[in-house]
Amino acid sequence: PISAKHGTNVPELEAEVAKHLPAGMHHYPADQITDRSQRFLAAELVREKIMRQLGDELPYQVTVEIEEFRDEGRVVHISALILVERDGQKKILIGDKGERIKNIGREARLDMERALDTKVMLNLWVKVKRGWSDDERALKSLGYDLE
Repeated sequence: PISAKHGTNVPELEAEVAKHLPAGMHHYPADQITDRSQRFLAAELVREKIMRQLGDELPYQVTVEIEEFRDEGRVVHISALILVERDGQKKILIGDKGERIKNIGREARLDMERALDTKVMLNLWVKVKRGWSDDERALKSLGYDLE
C-alpha cells in the first residue's frame, strides 16, 4: 500500500517511476522549482492549506485569487481572496471564532516564507460570490484554462 499523506512507500514509488522515465536534458535549471509565477505559487499554497484543513468538509467550489503581491525587499506583502459560492461555505472556511482561517493563513505563510526565502505578510479574506464557478468570464479572470 501507498500513502502520500503518511509517506508510506512513496520513495519506492518514486524509484519505480524514475526507472521508466526517458533520459534527457533538463528543461530548467536545477534550482528552479517551478515554471509558474510567485503569485500562482502563493495561491496554490493557500489552496493546499484549505484542502488539508477542511478535508471532507471542503466545498468543491472554492478558489483563491491573489489580489496583491508586493515585494518590498525584506518582506513580501500578499493579499489573497478566497471565493466560495454560499454563506455556509464561508462559515466553514472561517471556523469557530476565526480559528480555521487563522490556521490556514499561518501554515500558508510559513510555506511561502520557505519558498520565497523572505518574510511574508499574508492577509486572507473569504468572500461569497454566487455563481462564480458557472461564469466563464469569472473563471478565465481567475486563471482557469477552459480549452
